[in-house]
Amino acid sequence: MNKQALTRLIRQKKSFLCVGLDTDLAKVPEFLLQEEDPIFCFNKAIIDATLPYTVAYKPNLAFYETYGWKGLRSLEKTLAYLRSLDSEVFVIADAKRGDIGNTSARYAQAFFGPEDPSLRFDAVTVAPYMGEDSVKPFLGFDNAWVVLLALTSNKGSDDFQMLDCGGMRLFEKVLQTSKQWGDDGNMMYVVGATKAEMLADIRRIVPDHFLLIPGVGAQGGSLEAVIRYGMNKEVGLLVNSSRGVIYASKGEDFAEHAAAEARAIQQEMARHL
Repeated sequence: MNKQALTRLIRQKKSFLCVGLDTDLAKVPEFLLQEEDPIFCFNKAIIDATLPYTVAYKPNLAFYETYGWKGLRSLEKTLAYLRSLDSEVFVIADAKRGDIGNTSARYAQAFFGPEDPSLRFDAVTVAPYMGEDSVKPFLGFDNAWVVLLALTSNKGSDDFQMLDCGGMRLFEKVLQTSKQWGDDGNMMYVVGATKAEMLADIRRIVPDHFLLIPGVGAQGGSLEAVIRYGMNKEVGLLVNSSRGVIYASKGEDFAEHAAAEARAIQQEMARHL
């Protein structure tokens, strides 16, 4: 999906909500564990319930890899289901890849060029630490996006991301340098919602790029602050909520509760659009 199509989808749905599919069998409703593939059953129910309010889904690969081949098969089925929908959606692989060039090339092929096109992702999260040659292979595919880690919301982020780097903080150096590798049509940046006060600084460096903002909801990030400091003339935001939506209930009505949470977020977004 290119930038124009993503922006159009956001305007059509009056939403820039991304739902994180961080599916943990210890947290899904217990009655689903009787199913042959409880992960896929849970994901499908969440997708069906939240689709009217959501423009993107973000499976976190760790939550599938932990269950071995069975978990990867659930991920495959989830992705194929998303691609089968009549309503177009943007799908992000939360994989945090990044390695030497020839390895990154194989990762990029896996996410953006699989033999089965129904298993193609629109975007993948990538770590910038190894530099340009570890990121460039992901930028060689049409209508595919690198989502580069810039300023994360975890406790240890200050260990490196806030270090002074020749008059700018390291995360600002990442932004300044990496925007030369791609452009605002194939590169986004991860900025944690709990760092919303720094979005104004980030927008001075990358005014036109999309930002993927995790941390709204269960992690305490403010959607209002993200919108105030991060929105640009084309919206330029994908705000992710995972636990706050998908685990809104552990009862048999879990999907209805997920829909209600997604709808509440979408309605707040709509007021700003």
